[in-house]
Amino acid sequence: MFNKQLGAQHGNIFMGSDSQEKHPLKPFFPKGARLLMLGTFPPKKNRWSMDFFYPNFQNDMWRIFGIIYFSDPLHFTIAGKKSFDKNKLETFLSARKIALYDVAISVVRLKDNASDAFLEIKETLNLPTALKKLPECSAVAATGKKACQTLAETLNVPEPKIGECARVEIAGRKINFYRMASTSRAYPLPIAQKALIYASMMRKENLL
Repeated sequence: MFNKQLGAQHGNIFMGSDSQEKHPLKPFFPKGARLLMLGTFPPKKNRWSMDFFYPNFQNDMWRIFGIIYFSDPLHFTIAGKKSFDKNKLETFLSARKIALYDVAISVVRLKDNASDAFLEIKETLNLPTALKKLPECSAVAATGKKACQTLAETLNVPEPKIGECARVEIAGRKINFYRMASTSRAYPLPIAQKALIYASMMRKENLL
């Protein structure tokens, strides 16, 4: 059970405790966003290739987006560097009306690694408050098992199967709640199959 839902008292979508590791990034909420993608929590900064979501160069999220939209897994990488292009990603995501954040706002790492399995979540995103900042958003996607479990428990709804969605009501709004395949290479599914799952969601939401 989580200690508290984030922002329950003050209506903020994030705040933390000094004794815990707080989320290091601000939400990426472009104007007119129609899809909110939620991971669990960023890895430690020594694994970052950029100051943005899914920053680990070994994570395939942005390669999957490159495959889906440009038929090129390297579209969002910087030539000659093991890094993704933050500016290119922000421009693309804004144009496609895709918002990003995470379900955990404050965590304790039980082991010194990036695995979600060893994250103890202390504070969770106040999703109804976040959605107030995204008035045109009609879909929320959990991009991994722990993110989906956390959202499902918070919303008190069953977890959808991978690649599928459930129609849920959040603060009086009907929202499509998707469970997506993890883009971590630890998740045993070829990148081409993961791309098909993400592309299917994008088509259903008229974003592809």
